[in-house]
Amino acid sequence: MLHIGGVRTALFSWLYARRHGGKFILRVEDTDRERSTDEAVRVILEGMRWLGLNEDEGPFYQTQRYDRYRAVIAQMLEQGLAYRCYCSKEELDAMREVQLARKEKPRYDGRWRDSTATPPAGVTPVIRFRNPTAGEVVVDDLVHGRTVFQNIELDDLIIQRSDGNPTYNFCVVVDDWDMGVTHVIRGDDHLNNTPRQINMLKALGATPPAYAHVPMILGADGAKLSKRHGAVSVLEYQKEGYLPDALLNYLVRLGWSHGDQEVFTREEMIAAFDIAHVGKAASAFNPEKLMWLNQQHIMKAPRATLVAALREQLAMPGVTDADDALCGGVVEALRERAKTMKEMASASLFFFRDPVMDEKAVAKHLTPEAKAVLGELRDAFAGAGEWSAAALHGLLQSFAEARGLGLGKVAQPLRVALTGGTVSPPIDGTLAVLGREKVLARIAAVI
Repeated sequence: MLHIGGVRTALFSWLYARRHGGKFILRVEDTDRERSTDEAVRVILEGMRWLGLNEDEGPFYQTQRYDRYRAVIAQMLEQGLAYRCYCSKEELDAMREVQLARKEKPRYDGRWRDSTATPPAGVTPVIRFRNPTAGEVVVDDLVHGRTVFQNIELDDLIIQRSDGNPTYNFCVVVDDWDMGVTHVIRGDDHLNNTPRQINMLKALGATPPAYAHVPMILGADGAKLSKRHGAVSVLEYQKEGYLPDALLNYLVRLGWSHGDQEVFTREEMIAAFDIAHVGKAASAFNPEKLMWLNQQHIMKAPRATLVAALREQLAMPGVTDADDALCGGVVEALRERAKTMKEMASASLFFFRDPVMDEKAVAKHLTPEAKAVLGELRDAFAGAGEWSAAALHGLLQSFAEARGLGLGKVAQPLRVALTGGTVSPPIDGTLAVLGREKVLARIAAVI
């Protein structure tokens, strides 16, 4: 599934392309058929759409480019850049055991590289890239700096399995070549693949791209990020009421420094992002910081953005007929209080449907005396002229003073009558958003 580690890598790539006027290419690298399920692909595509990380080219699927990969492999066999290897799994296991016993690094020993032996009957070979045995590969990584690999340490990589399917490490080489990729930004767990990929590109006569290997994201406890840390499908964050700009804002600051600024708009991220300022050290995921940033973005987001997100959240408990004006009023009433859009939706259900009454609140606040006051208050609301938060605030104050009551003795029974409980946005704003018709009906129902 696409989770936050993959999203941050995609974000860095997207920002780099946007900053430099380049193209952001979306590739679905699905040669591993067990892991590349339809559901996993759906989450990638839907997650990227929700985040607004829109590609300039693609999506391209490696499984749809097998003819191209096989054509390149045939060309490499013909030119002597690749060869067939007939080793069985048992032979490879035995080779590994011998090397480990000698305290050597386990690697394929190249026994079929220049072999003239007759291939064993009934064995379908893999195809391996003929890696250079002399010299070195220099990776001038944009994050880690200059890293040197000795070719003698790199074994001959399998580029096509015995079932005829090309491997990931080969497919990305052909994709980078065909698509004119100039920069690859990816997790630093891929760094060891890079020298092999560079050697293949050079063998094919292609110019290798520049590479930037970004550090991993760890849990707060320093362990590899897992579901318990928040490494869930990115669509779970949508479901939990996070704004896409807040999630991207949080992720861009994991490993990338830009002074003391914490809250970024998308435009500010594009203008400021520089891959040279990505650090080498792993970053720790902090869900509390993410939630804080989400609240900052809720407070500042355009009303229309929050209305759309609120509608998504309200649909989950079955509210599908909320009108724009009511949603907009709820957003303005709750944007300073809600940490997530899910929290906003949960706290605002009473605006959209009759409230579920809290029995304790009813017993405490809706006494016979309180109901008598509410009856008089209903008449005052029915005859009110202007229906706005300011006007209603004045009406409530005058009403309470005329009866020698504290405002709380009026406001709290009214709040329970309208919302079902004792917690809501300020009562004058709640009245204004609910509208006269609902207010009168709910007071009547309680009485």
